[in-house]
Amino acid sequence: MTVNNGVRVLAGSMVLLSVVLREFVHPYWVVLTIFIGFNLIQSAFTGFCPPEKLLRKLGLDDEGKSCCGK
Repeated sequence: MTVNNGVRVLAGSMVLLSVVLREFVHPYWVVLTIFIGFNLIQSAFTGFCPPEKLLRKLGLDDEGKSCCGK
């Protein structure tokens, strides 16, 4: 799995988690969904994405450097 795919998996998981928390815990958990959306938009414009560093430390590779050679 590449870093880009890892970011997508992480963002999607966090959105689903925030929807579940909003439904069963408290409606203000929707703020997490807003934060995730804002972070995705700003990373598209600035190129800065905080989860990328974390995912690289966890061992995910950049595009073209994966173990499968794809």
